[in-house]
Amino acid sequence: MARVVRLALAPAEGLYRGIVAARGALYDAGVLPSRRPALPSISVGNLSVGGTGKTPVSAYVAARLREKGGLPAIVLRGYGGDEPLVHATLNPAIPVVVSPDRLQGVERARVLGADVAVLDDAFQHRRARRSADVVLLSAESWSDQRRLLPAGPWREPLRALRRATLAVVTRKAAGPVDASRVREAIRRAVPELPVVIVALQPGELRDSRGPGRAPLTDIVGRKVVAIAAIGDPDSFVRQLERAGAASVTPHVFPDHYEFSDADAQRLALSSSGADVVVCTLKDAVKLGPHWPAEAPRLWYVSQHTVVEQGGESLEGVLDALLAARSTY
Repeated sequence: MARVVRLALAPAEGLYRGIVAARGALYDAGVLPSRRPALPSISVGNLSVGGTGKTPVSAYVAARLREKGGLPAIVLRGYGGDEPLVHATLNPAIPVVVSPDRLQGVERARVLGADVAVLDDAFQHRRARRSADVVLLSAESWSDQRRLLPAGPWREPLRALRRATLAVVTRKAAGPVDASRVREAIRRAVPELPVVIVALQPGELRDSRGPGRAPLTDIVGRKVVAIAAIGDPDSFVRQLERAGAASVTPHVFPDHYEFSDADAQRLALSSSGADVVVCTLKDAVKLGPHWPAEAPRLWYVSQHTVVEQGGESLEGVLDALLAARSTY
């Protein structure tokens, strides 16, 4: 059945591929104009839809820029309403600007006092001419059959990495060998492109409605209910299983799902037999306000970015971005 669907979508995929190629050619030729943003800017994007870890990696990049003496702001479209809240939770001291127009968003960031901008999910937003482009590829979803939308999840073909400054292979439940396989495929396609490998690892348990914290080891040997409205829920479930949960019962919703009071009531009722109820930070910012006070505590975990290979390349890109401030 899946093969039949892919064949049926092949004409639409071909049309989409042609549109992407034509748009890229127009930007490359200067027919479609691009402008330099008001601040040195780095985009953290991808070639496919959902699940690569843009938000935690963008937050990591912003945090590193601040640690290096920069005054970063995060600029994003804010689709779904959850990502700005996630960034504000991960980096409370870093301004978050929501704007579908990245150029306007960077200008607003400048007015707020920022001297560099991190553009979350802006690789395809070519009207803003960034200083650097970091492109993420997920080891979990990697396939040698890279179908473009709507036949597959890819926004652009792999050769679009020629526009990138740096590629980052992310892994959550995938192993180091899987990540290395993606790295080698990137090197074959774009030999000169530096490649970084990062692990996205679940952190401690945090109370979605209060200051409570607990070590992730609290789920060892226990029955866990996992709630996920994210791009890659399977990896989240696998992470909890690998952390030692005796069982994980998933409740999966579409990415960026808007939880209601009724959803929260149903989830709380169905979780009554669990030892631990846990969701992602992305879900907690939307589900937490609806969670019944009398229900079992709703915990969340964040994904921590751990650079495993190629960290010097990433640090070099960030240093160059900060050095570019003198030219603005």
